[in-house]
Amino acid sequence: MSKQVPTVKYNTSYPSIDDLRSKARRKIPKFAFEYLDGGCNEDVNLHKNTAEIREVELAPYYLSKHKGSNLQTELFGHVYDAPFGIAPVGLQGLIWPNSPQILAKAALKHNIPFVLSTVTTADIETISKITEGRAWYQLYHPAEDEVRDDILKRLEATQYPVLVLLSDVPSFGFRPRDIRNGLAMPPRMTLRNILQIMTRPEWALKTLKYGTPNFATLKPYMPKGLNMKQLGLFMNRTFAGRLNADKIAPIRDKWKGKIVVKGIATEADTEMCIKLGIDGIVVSNHGGRQLDAGQSAIKSMHPIIDRYKGKIKIMMDSGLRSGPDVARVMASGADFTFMGRSFMYSVAALGDEGGNHVIEMLKIQLKQVMEQVCCEQIIDLPKHIIK
Repeated sequence: MSKQVPTVKYNTSYPSIDDLRSKARRKIPKFAFEYLDGGCNEDVNLHKNTAEIREVELAPYYLSKHKGSNLQTELFGHVYDAPFGIAPVGLQGLIWPNSPQILAKAALKHNIPFVLSTVTTADIETISKITEGRAWYQLYHPAEDEVRDDILKRLEATQYPVLVLLSDVPSFGFRPRDIRNGLAMPPRMTLRNILQIMTRPEWALKTLKYGTPNFATLKPYMPKGLNMKQLGLFMNRTFAGRLNADKIAPIRDKWKGKIVVKGIATEADTEMCIKLGIDGIVVSNHGGRQLDAGQSAIKSMHPIIDRYKGKIKIMMDSGLRSGPDVARVMASGADFTFMGRSFMYSVAALGDEGGNHVIEMLKIQLKQVMEQVCCEQIIDLPKHIIK
């Protein structure tokens, strides 16, 4: 007789990320959905990311003794309730109003990390308060040291434990959908975009309730009264700094907490991070949004794991869309995983309940895989990989 199905704690109408994605497409304007959903150029790496994760196979040991599976995972001295976190996403409030706050609350409730982006629509102080000082922060390196130092002071004052330095945006990605849609912040109100908004009344009413989305963290550094063109020029000028060793070193000197570099894709960059005293890396290709001619994230991660496992925390994002995907990446040797689109699809689909729904769903999916292959602890998943 098969085991009883676990108690369901999520909306059973949407038991997969694909279901949530389909619902999100129907709930938000096309320009917002295409910003979330699309990659760069021809979307080659966007699709490779998930497809090549799913080439990983796990061996089930059905005759082993099994006392049950535990998802808890230690990272940087904190024990999280699952081996996945919420990756930083820009312009979240454009995709669904108040979404950073929704996801931050869910992350606190479920004891997983939430990473706030420099270019999202909630500020440092608000998210720290919601997460009781547990959120991480992803820094787009400013061109001016004064802006960098002020952001670091704000992060320290609000007790962010982990600083994530973004490395894989030395230039803005070439994204055909966003170019066609005239995507800006706030979005350019072409007739086509206005018509899209009119067909999405719930999104429009929520936007009226919470206000036009803006780069909340960056408000203190912006001249007042910028129009859309001036805002674009300001962003290009303020965040034109390419990350390199000379820029990382002074941050390492100033920042007393943990530092992670996100966007690593090579052994050489991993070696440099170790030499600079970095605590962890996130192997990532920005969800296929920056370089279409590169490798998938998991293909980049394999040689890094082989050479540097145990010398630095190695995490991965880009392409994960399910609990089995998390199991595959953890079995491949990652210390932790992050997802961006998956969480945003859920919030766009289900609003205030989206954060709790997707976390519960992913935990149930992941635990089912672990029970099936007879794996009791997350750290034991590599024993199940078929090489």
